Amino acid sequence: MSLEKHYFFDNPRNIQRLLKVFYVACGLLFALDFVVHRHTEHYLERLWGFYPLYGFVGCVVLVIVAKWMRGFLMRGEDYYDRVELADRDETSGGGQGSV
Repeated sequence: MSLEKHYFFDNPRNIQRLLKVFYVACGLLFALDFVVHRHTEHYLERLWGFYPLYGFVGCVVLVIVAKWMRGFLMRGEDYYDRVELADRDETSGGGQGSV
């Protein structure tokens, strides 16, 4: 008998079931888009599937902007090590004559 705890997502069959539920929910919500009357502010909102398309494009733009920002915001792997070493050298007098 195994004492290892088994979680819901450890079983691939459960993941497949959950994905099927998500796909059915997405399909139902898209089908409701043809039936439900919406009070729109902008003419593009009247298009079928506008909100899913808008959300998808928004997510893609966020990923692209994040990749672009990573170029100038990211620090090197040893960034904090370098700062620590510089502080240590300053407090010890540059490493000369310290015991």
